[in-house]
Amino acid sequence: MDKSVSAGPSLRGVFGETIELDGGGIYRILAELSLGGNAYAVLQSDAMKKDGEIEVFRVTANAKGEPELETVEDDDEWESVAEAYDDLQFGGDERP
Repeated sequence: MDKSVSAGPSLRGVFGETIELDGGGIYRILAELSLGGNAYAVLQSDAMKKDGEIEVFRVTANAKGEPELETVEDDDEWESVAEAYDDLQFGGDERP
């Protein structure tokens, strides 16, 4: 399964290092990934950072080609993206 950096719409290219979600606060963009033909973003708020938590969103493009975020509802899909993110951070199977 492809775990490369996304070639789709770039959140960092549009928003920089942080993004403000409607009603959800400000999140740091930790990573943008492409997995199974879909683009994803791994985000983290300051509150989530304290607990070591992340949030995973699917990145799509609207009619204007601008990136939009969709909540990942499927647990298996969410876990696959979280594992791919961990692999990028910790070099594959070498996790602390």
